[in-house]
Amino acid sequence: MTTGTAGTAARQFHSQQIHYLRKSLTETGTTANQSEVYTVGTIPAGATILKALSGVNVDVAYTSATNKLINIGTTANDDLYGTLLSVASIAFVPLDEAVAMTVSADTVITASHALTGSAGTAGRAEVIIAYIPDNDG
Repeated sequence: MTTGTAGTAARQFHSQQIHYLRKSLTETGTTANQSEVYTVGTIPAGATILKALSGVNVDVAYTSATNKLINIGTTANDDLYGTLLSVASIAFVPLDEAVAMTVSADTVITASHALTGSAGTAGRAEVIIAYIPDNDG
């Protein structure tokens, strides 16, 4: 059973429950065309991501001039699970890709801003990845 802290190692609790990763993202307002990549955390091998419970929760709508979008994926594919999810208004935006949601190895989940146009002055969101570890054996 792997244990650790969010972002550095896959986590698995001893009881059967839904696990999750959560990462805050903020519009910094310092530059236009932001494309920072953030590590959300690591999910363990065999875990299944719960697509309907996973995505981005926008608390403060982003204000960059043109595109107000976020990708959610892995270090190998930055938009594997969520491609160009809108953060233009307050809402929960679920993952939108039709891919296998069970990972075969410990997997680092990432999120990246895809903001274009002039620099924004506001924006705050939480990336939430809910998953169930492979602990039924």
